[in-house]
This record gives sequence, structure tokens and C-alpha cells, in this order.
Amino acid sequence: MSVKVLGIYGSPRKGGNTDLLLDRILEGAQAAGAEVESIYARKLKISGCIECGSCDDTGECAVHDDMDTVYPLLQEADVIFLASPNFFYNVTAQVKLLIDRSQAMWSKKLLEKTPEQRRKYDGGKGYLICVGATKGKNLFVGVELTAKYFFDALDMSYEGGLLLDRIEAKGEIKKHPDALEQSFNLGKSAIESMKS
Repeated sequence: MSVKVLGIYGSPRKGGNTDLLLDRILEGAQAAGAEVESIYARKLKISGCIECGSCDDTGECAVHDDMDTVYPLLQEADVIFLASPNFFYNVTAQVKLLIDRSQAMWSKKLLEKTPEQRRKYDGGKGYLICVGATKGKNLFVGVELTAKYFFDALDMSYEGGLLLDRIEAKGEIKKHPDALEQSFNLGKSAIESMKS
């Protein structure tokens, strides 16, 4: 069984900490035999959801931009790794645009599944990778809720992931080889769990 993996790079900063962590995760996934695709939110030209309600009837977004290339990847993936630095206790604006526009996928799910069927996730598994500069106990509460409901819209279960605090400077994660090894192992184990 071939597992399709999608890595979503959510940082506006190329080569930053979440980029490096997601690189390792995807290497681990490939080592376990997964087919890997990547999206860089910072490269996408996406407008925000205009809340027109069109997707309520069709399950498709009425706005056409780079999201047109993203929807098929979201639908085909068995596993999604969403990586973002923590900006004001949430994901970055770049990835939040992508998440908001996934309302169309939520609408599609409502149209295609009964309330009973919606209790079970058929779309696969989602993981969050997030790095924050501070150490407050609520640092990851907002970002985790956003990720959880993003994956819910995609008909995927939220499986947790890697949440690292007190890391800020670009490339600082390189000083934490244990975190990079953990990332590789997360990518590998996520695929192995899909195959078992």
C-alpha cells in the first residue's frame, strides 16, 4: 500500500525552523516508503474566504486562484503534516488563508456524509509541527485548535505532532539534534501506522 503524504510549509521565512523540521519529517516518511508532495504557503497567491456561501451548495470554492492546485493535493493525501511557526498563538497568515479556504472541503463533507458518517474520519491523519519563541502554558492552545478543525474539515483525525517552545532565531533548531531526529522518526512512524 502506497501512502500519499502532503507537507505544508507554513512559514513565511525560507529555511526557518519549521522548514527544517518538516524537511526531516518528509525524509522519514520517504524512508518508510511514502509518496511525498509539498506546498509552500509563502509561494501561493491565495485570497481569503469571501464567505459567499457558494460551497454550501456545491462543495467547491467559487474563488479561483492558487487554491485550485491545492484542493486536489488535500483530497489525495493520506497523511498531512502542517508546519508553522507560532504567530500570536496561531499559525501564520499565509497558512491561515489556506485553512480558511478549506471551508469548501468542510461543505463537501457535509454534502457527502450523513451526521452518523461524519463521526468517523475517512480521509486519513493530520499532524502539526509548531515552534514558538516563548514558553507560556497556553502557547500552543490556539494553534492546535486551528489545526484540529482544519483536519476535521478534511475528514482527517488530528494525531498531535511536534510542539517546541523557546526556539526563535532562524536555524536555531540545528542546535537541537534530538528534535531533528524526533522529526525524522515522526515521519517514519506516521507512515508505518497507516500501513499497519
